[in-house]
Amino acid sequence: MNIVIATIKSWNIEAADQLKKEYASQHEVYIFTENNELTVDSLRRINPEFVFFPHWSWIIPKEIFDNYNCVVFHSTDLPFGRGGSPLQNLIARGIYKTKVSAIKVCDGVDTGPIYLKEPIDISEGNADQIFRRISSIIFEKMIPKFLESSLIPTPQTGEVVSFKRRRPEDSEIPDGLSQRQIYDYIRMLDGEGYPPAFRRYGDLRIVYKDAEIIDNTVTAKATIVGDSEDK
Repeated sequence: MNIVIATIKSWNIEAADQLKKEYASQHEVYIFTENNELTVDSLRRINPEFVFFPHWSWIIPKEIFDNYNCVVFHSTDLPFGRGGSPLQNLIARGIYKTKVSAIKVCDGVDTGPIYLKEPIDISEGNADQIFRRISSIIFEKMIPKFLESSLIPTPQTGEVVSFKRRRPEDSEIPDGLSQRQIYDYIRMLDGEGYPPAFRRYGDLRIVYKDAEIIDNTVTAKATIVGDSEDK
């Protein structure tokens, strides 16, 4: 079987390389890490059974998902949590137990039928640490099931709850949060590529990372920067 793994983030690429080695005698695994690699022509040459998207920052063209079995991994128990920034939206709501859903890509945001789900606890760890745990679940549990058995997707059922993609200004810590909520707010934004949690102080911003909570006391690394500086 030929498969394509289209992914970014160093830990996903490392996991994809490891999976490729493990299944070298059974399957041909191609790894794409740049948007310009994912084209109809490249897929036509490979003719993959599946194209997996463990973490991808670009829109998947319709001509690709209409002609190939494209599978995206979304870290909510769909149809709850369709849409952007699922990890942050869950933690901001105090939801610490979720599932990674493997869904067939189709028209509509996260609306495709579901192949399988795996549970994950997101009550601790910063964004990068949680994404690494999600990556382990995807590459060690979920993709192998596609390679070792025939999975048939089933339509999503239940109440649809949609999330909005977070914006950089949403990283400002709101007033009125509890200690646990402040800890969650800092850690959920403490990851590669995410605008970190901050508070304004006049023309400055206090940026927070590396949060810990012990006996209801939150500690974090604080950096003071100009309000116009890149975070």
